[in-house]
Amino acid sequence: MDGPVAAVGGISPADPAMHPTFTAIFSSFLRLGATAFGGPAMVPHIRTLAVEKKAWLTDASFRNGIALCQSLPGATAIQMAGYVGYRLRGIPGALAAYTGFGLPAFLMVMVLSSLYVQASTLPLAVSLLQGLRAIVVAIVAHAALGFARASLTGRIPVIIATIAFALFLAGIHPIPVIGLAAMLGLILMRGEVIPSPAIEGRPSAGHGRLYLALVVITVAGFVLLWFLAPLLFEIASVFFRVDLFAFGGGLAALPVMYHEVVALRGWVAPQAFLDGIAIGQVTPGPIVITATFLGYLVAGIPGALVATLAIFTPSFLVVVGAIPYFDRIRSSPRLIHALGGIVCSFAGLLFTVAIRFGLDVSWTVPLAIMAVIGFVALVKGVGVQWVVAGAVAASLLLILFI
Repeated sequence: MDGPVAAVGGISPADPAMHPTFTAIFSSFLRLGATAFGGPAMVPHIRTLAVEKKAWLTDASFRNGIALCQSLPGATAIQMAGYVGYRLRGIPGALAAYTGFGLPAFLMVMVLSSLYVQASTLPLAVSLLQGLRAIVVAIVAHAALGFARASLTGRIPVIIATIAFALFLAGIHPIPVIGLAAMLGLILMRGEVIPSPAIEGRPSAGHGRLYLALVVITVAGFVLLWFLAPLLFEIASVFFRVDLFAFGGGLAALPVMYHEVVALRGWVAPQAFLDGIAIGQVTPGPIVITATFLGYLVAGIPGALVATLAIFTPSFLVVVGAIPYFDRIRSSPRLIHALGGIVCSFAGLLFTVAIRFGLDVSWTVPLAIMAVIGFVALVKGVGVQWVVAGAVAASLLLILFI
């Protein structure tokens, strides 16, 4: 065993430091969420918090969480926050981590949505968006490299990650890519000796009742919206469906989101949708936070609130509902090998995201220099928040002197 065993569903380990309060969980992920730039690129930072700094989880448990979340619909980074919270304090802990991690992104996007409506064409806003897009590329590229170094420790994992990378880059749907990675792990890693992960406990007796209560509350919310606010009900239905199809992370949800919001309903213009994606990229949190921006454009603050809840509720319910069943079968050697393949595919996804983000930037020499400096700073151990602050300062200087 390579570390302490974390608590699950209310089962407390001997060390009280590994059984934090809900406030401690919320505040830890609130701080992390404030610098959660780059979507899935934040998973390594969550690992640093949960495994290295706090020693809340073992590395094996965290890797299992990546495999689980990568296999489920929803944004992987925020699901990993929920996974860590669940391991510590069950469903309430998952809710505390999930909310803390996503709240900064929601608040920032709300502010930017309001400013966008009023001043989206001002030179200051344009320059800031361009500079932050460039630095997001550096953040994702650095996270991809770090995750690959930690996870691709042999020839077979590198092969699986490379195949997944090529398929993701070719635009293949994430579901078959993940399935293929699992099959390759099952076949190619069969001869490797992989220790079974330590048993982390079982959900508390109240897990089923609490989970059922959350489902009932969700259904009741839809019923109320259907009777009281038809437009908000439609917004909730659209983004709820989008999240259910977001296999492979938030980027996989964007084509479905575009079809529902732009092509099918015409709620916003295509250019406004692209602006929403840019805001989702340069603010902390998963890129599906774009839903907050779109909801704001369609129905103001109520639309933003409903869209945000709808885009994150399905993935939360899925991950906390799947963990108990995942625990029961994950000691199987075959499953361990399959999950190893899925983890390798996540490395391929990170590199794909870095390239796609890079293609979205209208590169200039100053922006390229900014991205390179940001990448080097991250390699040298400079905090993400300082790199982002430096990008903001550099963008402002570009306005003044160029």
